[in-house]
Amino acid sequence: MTVANQSQSIIMSEENKNFAAESVEKPRVDWNTLGSGKDIYSKEERENLENLYGNTLNQITDHDVIQGTVVGINSREVIINIGFKSDGVVPLSEFRYETQPQIGDSVEVYVESQEDSSGQLILSHKKAKLLKAWDRVNEAYNTGEIVKGYVKCRTKGGLIVDVFGIESFLPGSQIDVKPIRDYDVFVDKTMEFKVVKINQTYKNVVVSHKALIEDELEAQKVEIISHLEKGQVLEGIVKNITPYGVFVDLGGVDGLIHITDLSWGRISNPTEVVQLDQKIQVVILDFDDNKKRIALGLKQLTPHPWDSLDPNLKVGDKVKGKVVVIADYGAFIEIAPGVEGLIHVSEMSWSQHLRTAQDFLKVGDEVEAVILKFDKENRKMSLGMKQLVPDPWLNIVEKYPIGSKHTAIVRNFTSFGIFVELEEGVDGLVHISDLSWSKKIKHPAEFTKIGEPLEVVVLDVDTENRRFSLGHKQLEENPWETYATTYYEGSIHTGTITAAKDKGYIVNLDGDVESFCPSRHAQKEDGTTAQVGETLEFKVIEFNKSNKRIVVSHSKIFQDIAAAEKAKEYEMNKAKTKAKSPIQELNESNEVATLGDLQELVDLKNEMEGNNKNLEENQAAEEVKTE
Repeated sequence: MTVANQSQSIIMSEENKNFAAESVEKPRVDWNTLGSGKDIYSKEERENLENLYGNTLNQITDHDVIQGTVVGINSREVIINIGFKSDGVVPLSEFRYETQPQIGDSVEVYVESQEDSSGQLILSHKKAKLLKAWDRVNEAYNTGEIVKGYVKCRTKGGLIVDVFGIESFLPGSQIDVKPIRDYDVFVDKTMEFKVVKINQTYKNVVVSHKALIEDELEAQKVEIISHLEKGQVLEGIVKNITPYGVFVDLGGVDGLIHITDLSWGRISNPTEVVQLDQKIQVVILDFDDNKKRIALGLKQLTPHPWDSLDPNLKVGDKVKGKVVVIADYGAFIEIAPGVEGLIHVSEMSWSQHLRTAQDFLKVGDEVEAVILKFDKENRKMSLGMKQLVPDPWLNIVEKYPIGSKHTAIVRNFTSFGIFVELEEGVDGLVHISDLSWSKKIKHPAEFTKIGEPLEVVVLDVDTENRRFSLGHKQLEENPWETYATTYYEGSIHTGTITAAKDKGYIVNLDGDVESFCPSRHAQKEDGTTAQVGETLEFKVIEFNKSNKRIVVSHSKIFQDIAAAEKAKEYEMNKAKTKAKSPIQELNESNEVATLGDLQELVDLKNEMEGNNKNLEENQAAEEVKTE
């Protein structure tokens, strides 16, 4: 018979036997009925005995957790007596994470079933432990109790921790206040935790070790903040570095050193001054009412560089430094760490035309300058570069006398002319009217380009206002003196129509000289009107040297040819008339006289119309010249 079968027998203690013997009158045995199958107890006697026996057993229900005593152990099972009518069996494997139980040990068990199909009492130590652990976890969560747990293994995003026998999740972000890169160093360690989350539906538990550290740090922080004062010097550790400053751990409370408070000099990145995890001395500059935001300083622990400057430094002295900041209006030069001076763009060159500081300097350049203004009290300094070279206007008249010829560089355009540079700091203006003798220029961009060289002649010098009046066309003789012998009235030239105006066209004669052709003089022999771009023959009908005006006509060429042919025909007819008889001559003379009278009237009319048209053409030519 196995231990399990033995446990099914009813075991009564000596105390129970004595109690039964004393309480119940021994029945009389009817030996005749023994073995016959008949009940030896009466109904009342049996009920009395069953009640007495039932009172000696514990009253249990399914799913209860109760204490039991180990009464037997074999290789697979542990026999536990819970004071019930039979002993229960628990698999030995449920004790594998604990010390192996011994006979007589008291253990907690969970009643799964009072009787299975074979009448066996089914118990579970694992479930009893789990239910009790779940109650303990809920209690710890509700009370905020600190619990201990064993880190079993690593999992995705964190660690698995055994708390009261329940596998709980420890997220990586809840291990420490600092980011943790290697989770494996915590495996197989027992640590303290706080239960921070419970999912009752899925029986999930989340714990945190970081919460304990934060509570401790918060207590330290309150203690530190209560003693903070402005101007106090503390030691801290560089905790984090950002582009705008450095966070320093003061022993539980963080403060910020802004990048401008790291050094008296300009820096582009805090790593130029401090490194991560470095111990540094800092001074408290300010904090808010709740002392939650603390402003720290590092440079304030050293004297201000302005106070260490040479006391003999004065206006007019030369200094050397490095360009640390460039702006359109100028450049800041660091002559010593934390001591800067401004070179305004107007002090970089003697040149008068507009430029930016980037045209002269770039960040990092080593430069020499002259002190122009020095205000040590307000810590301001103005510097100049152009003062290191002589002022080019000091002997300008001797260097650039009126009438002298030079090569200049085109720097800028305006609607009225071109600004050119003769040398650094010496600029001049070529008026648009002094660019060409013959061409009508609307804008200087039609004549040249910025950056190109331009030959000029000095026309005038204004030393007081530093102004040069220059000319370009004066490099050549006035061509209008020679135009009079070439473009006289009646001369014929090849011309190209380059533009159309309201009352006529602009004609370029011989590829160089501009003239004006009235609209009625642009009519061709076939009756059509000439168009822009056509090249035709033109006759000069007016030349005005003083006003620099030439008026031409294309129609006049074929009209004059027709008139000449008509005049020739007239002369031939007149010669024939002389060879006729006196009577014919008399008759024709009468007719001719009559026709002559009529012709005189026609000529008078044409002359009057021509005068009116010439007046209009002259006005149109004047308007074109003005444009």
